[in-house]
Amino acid sequence: MAISDNSRQSLLPTFLYSTPSLSKRLFNLEPSLMKAEHRTPFISLGDVGGRASRVVVPSPKEGKIELFSPAFYAACTVGGMLCCGITHTAVTPLDIVKCNMQIDPTKYKSITSGFGVLVKEQGAKGLFKGWAPTLVGYSAQGAFKYGFYEFFKKYYSDIVGPEYAAKYKTLIYLAGSASAELIADVALCPMEAVKVRVQTQPGFARGLSDGLPKILKAEGVAGLYKGLVPLWGRQIPYTMMKFASFETIVELIYKYSIPTPKQECSTALQLGVSFGGGYIAGVLCAVVSHPADNLVSFLNNAKGATVGDAVKKLGVMGLLTRGLPLRIFMIGTLTGTQWGIYDSFKVFVGLPTTGGATPTPATSKA
Repeated sequence: MAISDNSRQSLLPTFLYSTPSLSKRLFNLEPSLMKAEHRTPFISLGDVGGRASRVVVPSPKEGKIELFSPAFYAACTVGGMLCCGITHTAVTPLDIVKCNMQIDPTKYKSITSGFGVLVKEQGAKGLFKGWAPTLVGYSAQGAFKYGFYEFFKKYYSDIVGPEYAAKYKTLIYLAGSASAELIADVALCPMEAVKVRVQTQPGFARGLSDGLPKILKAEGVAGLYKGLVPLWGRQIPYTMMKFASFETIVELIYKYSIPTPKQECSTALQLGVSFGGGYIAGVLCAVVSHPADNLVSFLNNAKGATVGDAVKKLGVMGLLTRGLPLRIFMIGTLTGTQWGIYDSFKVFVGLPTTGGATPTPATSKA
């Protein structure tokens, strides 16, 4: 039984990855040499001594970093750290209003009035309370989330094999993202506990430097992790929806909305697709994870409170809808921007943008 050239390279690259040839645009790749299905590309680097000099670029390498190498996972980890840390810190004012609407809806009745109350009572600086734990916590979470997602996506694909990896790709996305988020939330949880209290309890602390020691002194390490299970309940469904829907939406956009194959699209267009697909995925994420988000805010704000206390006070409809419109806007923008930053960083280091592959399982020849 002969194994195809595709499957010799890896079980994953042609299945869950589309490798846009950045070198084609950057180094004047000759289209005529790319006609074969998976032929190794030749890059023309210009005339040397009156004739073109060509360099063979073996698949699955693209640009500066080989796919699925330690450098690849390191790059994805850094990209995740940047995209999550930057975006979550940038929307701190919206997050503060959202958290206060969840905790005290009588005082913070709407988005507009919520901003007004904050500025009136705390001044403009009140809109950025908790930015430090937000930056530290979500940078760590993003690093683990994106780095481990790429790792687990390949790991699970290798376990099931090429045919099933292609056939059940959505399950691969879901399993990979859930596994990554399970780890990422352990890094996020302590900073989330500090952030919520700083933002919703006036006078509790100025920020991370005094808020973290205060919780440790009063409640110990357990106080930092009492919201871990609700955080998993919020973040794991959120991340599963975020990655699986993004991968699917991007694939559909390239398949039905853009007549040009992805590898022939400009970098700007590919990054635009990443942002658009990310925004739509973010809206879905917000709806799925919102009840747990209300629980996390309630439990971190009320000392000794339980899930039952939250349900009793907020009610089922309150858990489902309180602060939802603001969170849809915030998470949609946040997720779209995250994918834009993440894929921009991948392009910067010579990697393909995420998504857009049409799975074609490798076939074996008898």
